[in-house]
Order: sequence, then structure tokens, then C-alpha cells
Amino acid sequence: MTLRLDLLRHGETELGGGLRGSLDDALTEKGWRQMREAVLAQGPWDRLVSSPLQRCARFAEELAAQLGLPVELDKDLQELHFGAWEGQSAAALMETDAEALGSFWADPYSFTPPQGEPVVEFSTRVLAAVARLHVAYAGERVLLISHGGVMRLLLAQARGLPREQLLNVEVGHGALFSLSVESDGLLREST
Repeated sequence: MTLRLDLLRHGETELGGGLRGSLDDALTEKGWRQMREAVLAQGPWDRLVSSPLQRCARFAEELAAQLGLPVELDKDLQELHFGAWEGQSAAALMETDAEALGSFWADPYSFTPPQGEPVVEFSTRVLAAVARLHVAYAGERVLLISHGGVMRLLLAQARGLPREQLLNVEVGHGALFSLSVESDGLLREST
């Protein structure tokens, strides 16, 4: 049986762009608006699942209350931990660590930011979380509120992209995509 999984990225955060990772930033008013607009005339969903970081969870809780749906927070759906790069912009890293940043952008599976989480481990935890969702909620439509990295990973898998192209997947703030998760774990992008 198939799980319909709609993916919503959090909106703009108070501390701005850059590699936010495990930092627990709040949404700006624009970020709240981006997320509210993304879900207008969408659904219906059977339940919501969210990263526990407040930029995702606060909106999930608001939407769940409005729709009268259960919401589940899953730490395995948090963003990649960028280690020493957390909170830094790509522009700042180009000045201080350009070679390493270039290696990460060229193949994030082969290069881990200093003290960061290896992308292969990130991939394993995110895909395991999605597999658990399939087991628990096959036949349902679930809204997953998460992060750019989580969504890039799932969309790259669904699109059959080589791992070096992971960071080429575009996922803006408040972006909404739909996937189907099949019994065999295969991900397919839906329209």
C-alpha cells in the first residue's frame, strides 16, 4: 500500500540564511506567511509529522489545531548537522574555508563539514524515518514539515539523481512537493 507524503519546507527564519542545521531559529512573519500560503487549498491530510525544531514544529502545531489533526514530532527528520559551519553563510565560508566548501558542494556524501554529520548517516536516518512512516501510515496522506536538506534528499531519491547532484535540488522556503512512498520503499514524485 502507498503512503502519500506531502513535503513542506519551513519558511524564512529570524537569523536568516546560511547553514542553519541544528540551530533552533524561529520563523519571521514572512516565514509564517510562506507556510500558511503553501498549504492553502491543499490536503486533505490524515495527520502531520514534523521536525521538532521550532521553525517546523510551531507551524505544524498551529495547522494541526486548525485542522483537528494529530501531529507527531520526529527528531530523525531534522536538518543535517553542519558542525563548525552551523550558522555561517556560504559567502563567509568562501572567505575562510573555500576549498572545503567546494568539496562539500561537489559531493556532499564524500566530504563532511568539520564536526558535522556525514551525509550518508543523515540519509540513513531520514530514509529510516520515512520507512517508519510508511509502516505506520500506509494508505494515508501525511504532511511532513521539515527542512531543505531533508526535502532535497527525498526529492533526489524520487528523481533518481546521482548523489553528487543532491545539493542541486531546488527547495525554497515554504515549498511544497508531493511524493508517494511504495511498499518496497521506492519514492516517486507526484504532481
